[in-house]
Amino acid sequence: MKRFLIAALFAALSVPAFAATAEKPTLKIATLDGKTFDLAAQTGKWVIVNFWATWCSPCIKEMPDISAFVAAHKEVAAIGLAWEDTEKAEVEAFAKSHPVSYPLAQVDLDHPPADFDTPRGLPQTYLIAPDGRVAKTFTGPLTGDDLAKAIAAGAKK
Repeated sequence: MKRFLIAALFAALSVPAFAATAEKPTLKIATLDGKTFDLAAQTGKWVIVNFWATWCSPCIKEMPDISAFVAAHKEVAAIGLAWEDTEKAEVEAFAKSHPVSYPLAQVDLDHPPADFDTPRGLPQTYLIAPDGRVAKTFTGPLTGDDLAKAIAAGAKK
């Protein structure tokens, strides 16, 4: 019931997307597989920074689309950031049962990524352009078509 209420609250707050707090955000985080994801190392690629949670149905629904999109586009990278106060083992178990083609990490809610706003709804996704700037922010679920359209629009700027 608690998760349902939290999800309902996030859905109610899912208003127009917010921007990152920095024009060219930084992000360096340990992934669930023990590696490090560094946004700065992705320069030259489009990067999807996706805030999600294991209890978030729209998040779970969009993960295969994001995964397929990343797998089909070598110029696109992604990082999934688990935004929840859950034991790491629970997030790891979720990741094993919902495999994706991109790395996942768990965000420390007491020390969230400084250059990104606190999500006001989940999923919350930032599309980072090859030059490192935030090209678009999505609040709510998205599809591969949404990503393709946003990248095409960003490429024309």
